[in-house]
Amino acid sequence: MANTYEDFKRNFLRLSGIDLNSYKESQMKRRIDNFYTRRNIPGYDEFFRQLSRDTEMQKEFTSYLTINVSEFYRNPPQWKTVENNVYSTLIDRFGKHLKIWSAACSTGDEPYTLAMLLAEHVPLSQVDILATDLDKDILEKAQEGRYLEKSVSGLPKIYRDKYIVSDGNGYVRVSDEIKKRITFKHHNLLKDPYPRGMHLIVCRNVMIYFTEEAKDDIYHKFSDALVDNGIFFVGSTEQIIGPAKYGFKSAQSFFYEKTKDCK
Repeated sequence: MANTYEDFKRNFLRLSGIDLNSYKESQMKRRIDNFYTRRNIPGYDEFFRQLSRDTEMQKEFTSYLTINVSEFYRNPPQWKTVENNVYSTLIDRFGKHLKIWSAACSTGDEPYTLAMLLAEHVPLSQVDILATDLDKDILEKAQEGRYLEKSVSGLPKIYRDKYIVSDGNGYVRVSDEIKKRITFKHHNLLKDPYPRGMHLIVCRNVMIYFTEEAKDDIYHKFSDALVDNGIFFVGSTEQIIGPAKYGFKSAQSFFYEKTKDCK
């Protein structure tokens, strides 16, 4: 069965479609070991056996693996760049109907933030954002659009007043007019086809968990998904080394532009 970590990875890929070989081994193995030892499961063999027959445990484990950490307007200086520079640049280049992809969107904080900021530049009816994630349960929560009040504490007041509604008992929800502008879909960055013709792709604080080989493949696919002169927005610890090999050039910190001569 799955007596070793290598056996477990192989069997879990067959069970779930998630290739753990593409994640940094030291981080991933530590997380997996913590998960099953806290449940007093003696080893990989028994852990895989339980995962195979317990769909709830499998869902919980997948959510645990995908490290869903997000918040509205996370890293404010970067969002101010989107708000004040990136959107206006893209609108000048491509018009008001931008194709935007929030990849590995987690609980939805990021795509909702993108929509709120874009609605300051174009009619809300022209806001159209694709949001994807590996974790189906997290996508359901994202679609619900309900959050603890503290989750939106960093969101500027102009957006809280317009698009955030109190839900009582310390919870808030995103307004229906913003929720309608987001299309949530399940997507595995490691194996599923990527959408094409994107003007802006946002993928933040995810690539740090992948191996160098997986990152190389994903960056190439993100580049292919962007139109020429489209923008790729990454996390604050995810500067791309040698962006030219992916057809990118640095626009400024954490933002890359796809060059026209990208092959």
